[in-house]
Amino acid sequence: MKRLLLIFSGFFLIIPLWAQLQSGPMVGYSTMKEVLLWVQTSEPAEVQFRYWEKDQDQTKQHTVKKRSDPFTAHAVKLVADNVEPGRIYEYELLIDGVVIDIDYPLEFQTQTLWHIRGDPPDFSFALGSCNYINETITDRPGDPYGGGYEIFENIRAQEPDFMVWLGDNVYLREADWNSRRGILERYTHTRSVPEVQPLLGSVHHYAIWDDHDYGPNDSDRSYWNKEITTETFKLFWGNPNYNVTGAGGITGTFYWGDVQFFLIDDRYFRAPNNDMDSTKSLMGEAQLQWLKDALTYSRAAFKFICIGGQVLNTGAVFENYATYPVERKKLLEAIADSGAWGVIFLTGDRHHTELSKLDRAGLYPLYDFTVSPLTSSSHTPDEGENSLTQEGTLVTQRNFGVVKVSGPRKERVLILEIRDVSGELLWEKKLTTKDLRPPKN
Repeated sequence: MKRLLLIFSGFFLIIPLWAQLQSGPMVGYSTMKEVLLWVQTSEPAEVQFRYWEKDQDQTKQHTVKKRSDPFTAHAVKLVADNVEPGRIYEYELLIDGVVIDIDYPLEFQTQTLWHIRGDPPDFSFALGSCNYINETITDRPGDPYGGGYEIFENIRAQEPDFMVWLGDNVYLREADWNSRRGILERYTHTRSVPEVQPLLGSVHHYAIWDDHDYGPNDSDRSYWNKEITTETFKLFWGNPNYNVTGAGGITGTFYWGDVQFFLIDDRYFRAPNNDMDSTKSLMGEAQLQWLKDALTYSRAAFKFICIGGQVLNTGAVFENYATYPVERKKLLEAIADSGAWGVIFLTGDRHHTELSKLDRAGLYPLYDFTVSPLTSSSHTPDEGENSLTQEGTLVTQRNFGVVKVSGPRKERVLILEIRDVSGELLWEKKLTTKDLRPPKN
């Protein structure tokens, strides 16, 4: 292990260099020509990554160097851009020019160049929401609200290519909401949990937010520090784009193989829940129009709309989209009008998991795959709340999801899985491209 030797008044002080590492490294977005790498140091330091194609370490490439800054909580993003499509790379972290010893694999991958050349690649991704990391001084009274952190080790054991975090990935608390320092410290505290580090280091990560990583509980467009939480979200996550509408917030999109993901912001434009106007907005006009346009343009085999709260749940309770009935109707009409097939919602928030199915006359059914919670406490919904819940899919314990995509280009198959904290399979559901296309006349 590398160590830094300092001399103070004749005394020797030996500091392990890994002590300069606060959290990460983390692998962010992947494309055919570049990959984002993220890390957070505990103090100002010069950071660089060195990488090479797996099992070919005789030729190593370097990112540029960047100095971490306390103003941004010492979080650093660097791009590995001397890469080729469809390869696996190993990498290492250098802090102040010294390689940091890390006792788990550090790898990333570039996406495959497949279009017009053959079938798209098979892949899998993990998903989940509601990640509460305990901290005694700021925790709510009573039993710890968070737990089961070993779930992250068992997500990694499934060997997903990437993970989609579906909101409430961080729980801001009363001590955090009103200051930039508090917000940065909460994101840092959550990102630093030891059990998540190996998952960060070799699985690509994408994210949206919900109320708790955006602001206070049930927060909306009126939250006074939303520009600070927007900045912080971008500092700590590695999506390839944000604010694609130009109107603010974190809306974005990415492809993996022949599948497109639409990362929707359900907070930045949201009218207050207690607004009694039935025409009130959750997504906002600009974001809804962008989504319709993007779905119309997309030729992806499956189109996952990732949004923090449930869309199809019929119960007009809590923060379900059913409490915004006019805009929800506009959203479903926009999906139909776009002509897009293969649309599925990926949602979180509710502290329980379920699969909802909405049958539509003359169209294919829409599914809402809700996965929650990861480490927060669970919740059991009222009996009969959601008339669209598919039998056997309600889970009221900590869990995570895995989606597997496979098959030839015109006959792609989805396997939706739900697994418990230990990684044991609780249920699975198979869907095909045929299931998600309009019926033939």
